[in-house]
Amino acid sequence: MKQNKMMAFIEANIMPIAGKIGSQRHLIAIRDGFIAIMPLIIIGSLAILVNNFPIPAFQNFMTGLFGEGWTAVGGAIWNGSFALLSLLAVAAVSFKLAESYHTDGLSAALIGIGAFAVLTPTTEDFGFSMTWLGAQGLFVGLIVALLSTEVFRLFSQNEKWKIKMPEGVPDGVTKSLNALLPAAVILSTAGLCNALIVHYSGQSIHELVFSTIQEPLQGLSNTVGSALIFTFLNHLLWFFGLHGTNILGPIMESVYLPLIQENQHLFSQGMSAFEVPYIVTKPFFDSYVFMGGSGTTLALLAGILIAVKSKHYKTIGKVSLAPGLFNINEPVLFGLPIVLNPIMFIPFILIPLILTITSYIALASGLVPKTVAILPWTTPPIVSGYLVTGGSVRGVFLQIFNLVLATLLYLPFIKAAERSALHQTENE
Repeated sequence: MKQNKMMAFIEANIMPIAGKIGSQRHLIAIRDGFIAIMPLIIIGSLAILVNNFPIPAFQNFMTGLFGEGWTAVGGAIWNGSFALLSLLAVAAVSFKLAESYHTDGLSAALIGIGAFAVLTPTTEDFGFSMTWLGAQGLFVGLIVALLSTEVFRLFSQNEKWKIKMPEGVPDGVTKSLNALLPAAVILSTAGLCNALIVHYSGQSIHELVFSTIQEPLQGLSNTVGSALIFTFLNHLLWFFGLHGTNILGPIMESVYLPLIQENQHLFSQGMSAFEVPYIVTKPFFDSYVFMGGSGTTLALLAGILIAVKSKHYKTIGKVSLAPGLFNINEPVLFGLPIVLNPIMFIPFILIPLILTITSYIALASGLVPKTVAILPWTTPPIVSGYLVTGGSVRGVFLQIFNLVLATLLYLPFIKAAERSALHQTENE
């Protein structure tokens, strides 16, 4: 009964807003762009999973079979997928946005890549910095894709700026020549902006955006408030398709890594996991909040497989389950999708905040030992709950409690999203 009331509330108050946002051209382009590159995201996820599979026997077996460099294959796959995530997103989003205007998507994508490259710092050997071609450059990449395509569209839809070619000239040649002027304007503008930003700030636009996000977060410490701020910002960034974990990673490492190291040191000196001082650490988030990845999406997958009938949702749930068990959730984030999906905004943001509070209370009250071990982030739940507490089943019980709670909270929103998808299909 309560679930029905909640679903009615969602449909009455959230669905109308969701419909307006869901029809916004630029958001659709971003969503469809990420869907287009999802195959590479899935392959990259599997490569990461194999390379970081958290079982020593497997790692030893692969090393014995292929040698110490066996992870090079997965690393190369990562270089062709996640390491180029921003570049891929620029191309895909530019193409989709141009396509929505019924203009030349290929030219828009190529110009967008060029503009992004103009703004991206180079290394000493004149190569591009891989730091900004990957997830950390995604924010700038999306802005470049949208702006460059809008400028390209203005030129391409204005007959005065088009080059008139005689009959018989191949269509590809005509499109290429018509892209010449907008390409010159867009790349020149990007170059000028880059020069001005570097001159006045001493940083590239990537570094400026990154430092702007970092600075307000300085000084976070071992408090539930800091944990909630970090959790909220991480998931807010992810909702808009930005890799929140990578963007906030340097802050998290500088703030929380020393705390777990101190816990480890005291634990090795004989202090119990209940007595060590620090509650909020990096393993705190990985083990109790980010189960299945940001958004506690392992609970979302459980809800899909339990209660949803939609073929699309079921397929995404099955495909995403194996990576999700090892905290890799890009397939469900971009495949369901959760990114830019207004219906999923509330649970995706709210549930991790609730789990942060329940976990903090459990550790602060002494019900569960504090974290005393640093584990690979791909360590699956249950296993991580046992190891991170120094071998206590209480950590496992807390994970199970959080997963059950998160699944129950996700269910009404999953059902609402399914109904929306069915209504949309019927209308189409």
